[in-house]
Amino acid sequence: MEATMSYSQNIMDDEYEKFIRRMNPPRVVIDNESCKNATVIQVDSANKHGILLEVVQILTDLNFIITKAYICSDGGWFMDVFNVTNQDGNKITEEPILEYIMKSLGPDSCFASSMRRSVGVTTGMDHTSIELIGSDRPGLLSEVSAVLTNLRCNVVNAEVWTHNTRAAAIMQVTDDETGGAIADAEKLSMIKKLLCNVLRGSNKSRDAKTLLSHGVTHTDRRLHQLMFADRDYERATGDGSDDKERPNVNVVNWQDKDYSVVTIRCKDRPKLLFDTICTLTDMQYVVFHGNVDTEGPEAYQEYCIRHIDGSPVKSDAERQRVIQCLEAAIERRVSEGLKLELCTTDRVGLLSNVTRIFRENSLTVTRAEVSTRAGKALNTFYVRDSSGYPVDTKIIESVRQTIGQTILRVKGSPEELNPVQQESPTRFLFGGLFKSRSFCNFGSVRSYS
Repeated sequence: MEATMSYSQNIMDDEYEKFIRRMNPPRVVIDNESCKNATVIQVDSANKHGILLEVVQILTDLNFIITKAYICSDGGWFMDVFNVTNQDGNKITEEPILEYIMKSLGPDSCFASSMRRSVGVTTGMDHTSIELIGSDRPGLLSEVSAVLTNLRCNVVNAEVWTHNTRAAAIMQVTDDETGGAIADAEKLSMIKKLLCNVLRGSNKSRDAKTLLSHGVTHTDRRLHQLMFADRDYERATGDGSDDKERPNVNVVNWQDKDYSVVTIRCKDRPKLLFDTICTLTDMQYVVFHGNVDTEGPEAYQEYCIRHIDGSPVKSDAERQRVIQCLEAAIERRVSEGLKLELCTTDRVGLLSNVTRIFRENSLTVTRAEVSTRAGKALNTFYVRDSSGYPVDTKIIESVRQTIGQTILRVKGSPEELNPVQQESPTRFLFGGLFKSRSFCNFGSVRSYS
């Protein structure tokens, strides 16, 4: 009875949303004239929880750099302005891309459909999605990849993050025999069982989870959700991390307006705005007003927020939790280490072989992006020496000779890495199990009271 009532309520809510949308269709204006060095995109729409994240997600997925943003969603109307450029710092002028923006954000888009049903999740049957969360340890990615290879699964796409001794991954795999999603229930059960055993390892004090689906998940958002649910934002007492390296996050209450004001100052990087808005949304906070400025090496973000129940931050414990969660959201995607790019013909077992070679040469992978396009594997790894010292040039050259110097390329120089002598226990991801036998402000801050 309750399920029937809930289903009926969802139908009524959806019909109401469609009615509101017909009466107040989204309006998108793309302006390449008013700003000298950026394309200005203005989005006006009926307001609802989660709509800001969806708009930012669309712009981020286009690999735009958001240099400024002005957010206003007080009342029943949502109006945002974004200054964006491409990766080269130029305006967006390509007609197909401009048309795509209008289609994605305008009246004919589906971005304003119900936010209750997991933003960014659509159906797809060409692969099986594997979600992993567990304690980070040396050699983990190599072990996970070996299990999948032994079960004749090909990893076609994957993204792996580590933060605060935790590791999360979303891997899209296909059945080597069919080239599509894995349909054999027994094989799916075996994958889940073996990967759970690998993730659990010798650490019985923390949960390890493996989830399988045939859906297409928005990878970045899901990784944030996995690590947030795993409470990776909780820091152990005396964890040795440098406070100077952390983002500067502050939360104060603006009593006159019944808002809580969040300010963030940190080093700028791609997708920073998405990461902070994603976290606030998943924590059930609504951004009513905001100002973002990232022109320069630093980023400044300021948001007036309330919880979805209409209240500002109520206690110091809640304030500290918001700060910790935003710090974690910013830190998860930070790419520590030397960037290596691999490009070669895709094959079953490729990821397993590459990560095994990294592990045998005591290289720690702190982040990984794996993709396959037209039969080519395009992989990016960020690696560090497991001891925390700069990566040894000789080890990198040995790894490149083993894998293939034209296949694996170095982006950056090992000399650019700073030694981190105290950090080796906290961020190993998926590497460094064995040594090779051969190589033993800106912007003014308002005053709120």
